[in-house]
Amino acid sequence: MKTASHTINIDGQDISFTKGQTIMDAALAANIYIPHLCHYPGLTPHGNCKLCTVNIGDQCVTACTTPAANGQQISNNTTALNTTRKMLIQMLFIEGNHICPSCEKTGNCKLQAMGYHLDMRDERFPQFYQRREMDASHPTILLDRGRCIMCDLCVRASREVDGKNVFAISGRGVNAHLIVNSSSGKLVDSDIEASDLAANICPVGAILAKEHGYETPIGQRIFDQHQISEIDLDKKLHEDD
Repeated sequence: MKTASHTINIDGQDISFTKGQTIMDAALAANIYIPHLCHYPGLTPHGNCKLCTVNIGDQCVTACTTPAANGQQISNNTTALNTTRKMLIQMLFIEGNHICPSCEKTGNCKLQAMGYHLDMRDERFPQFYQRREMDASHPTILLDRGRCIMCDLCVRASREVDGKNVFAISGRGVNAHLIVNSSSGKLVDSDIEASDLAANICPVGAILAKEHGYETPIGQRIFDQHQISEIDLDKKLHEDD
């Protein structure tokens, strides 16, 4: 007896999915790019960045948290959605300290790459200039909260992969900030190691390895060579990221 096929339609293209997959899972497996910053294969999706919002009819849902269901008619690559996504990126830029020309992460930064992908030409909104604490207490890892975009990736990576629970997000709205779960609240008193996924997963420059700046010359970095859509659709490139 044949098993009934399960399909969803994204921007007019029918793709198959397996039970338990989200719309994001099914799209990436079918080589369809849905913009995202807080999604990472293998980690529990939270829908923090909202960039992956798509339309199912008149309903807006986050593709990374919404289960694929047979017959869904999904709009993803539309002018309206991409305009909203660009506005979200503009807001992330002005909420933190993202000065690309002087940042060690330039060329490897997913926020910067997403700005290029969505044709962001200006910041649109006035800069917040928020004062956020930097933690340089750890011998090999730097935490610069001024660049944190609250994607929650380091939190989930530490809990679900490293098994250490080093990070958490505290507060809400403009008061939200990344905290370290140690007695002093400092990285030096946590059990994080440079090899941990949580120390390497940050899509921006909020968590950086000390004494390893500019080892890859500008012009030869990940997003100097590839579009962000290529990285997220190409398994090998994604693993090398």
